[in-house]
Amino acid sequence: MTLKKKGLLAGPLRFLGRPAYIGAMQTQNPLMDELAKITQAAMGIAQAAGDEAKTAFRAQGDKLVAEFDLVRRDELDALRAEIAALRAEVAKLAGGKAATPTAAAPKAAKPAARAKSPPAKRAPKAS
Repeated sequence: MTLKKKGLLAGPLRFLGRPAYIGAMQTQNPLMDELAKITQAAMGIAQAAGDEAKTAFRAQGDKLVAEFDLVRRDELDALRAEIAALRAEVAKLAGGKAATPTAAAPKAAKPAARAKSPPAKRAPKAS
C-alpha cells in the first residue's frame, strides 16, 4: 500500500480546497487560465494594431504615388518594349542606318570649365 492510498499525502491538500489526488499535474489553474486569456487578448490587439498600421502606411504610400504621378513597374516595362519595337521599325524603314540608339544620337560636348578669379582681399577694419 502506498501513501496515496492511505490518504496521508492527500490530507493537507483538502484544507486548501484542492483535489485529493496528487498523482498528476494540475491542469485547471484559474490564475494560469486568466493569464493565458489576457496574453491571447494582448496578442490579438497587437496584431490588429499592426494590420491597421500596415493599411494606413499603404494608403499613405498610394496617396504619395498618385500625388507624384509615378508609373508602375509593369507599365514602364510595357512602354520600354513598345519603344524598342518602334525603334526597330524605324531602323528597318531607314535602311538600317541607325540600328542602335547610341549611334543615332551624337555625344554632346562637355562645356568648358570657367576659370575662377581669386577672391578680392578686404581691407582690415579699423577699431
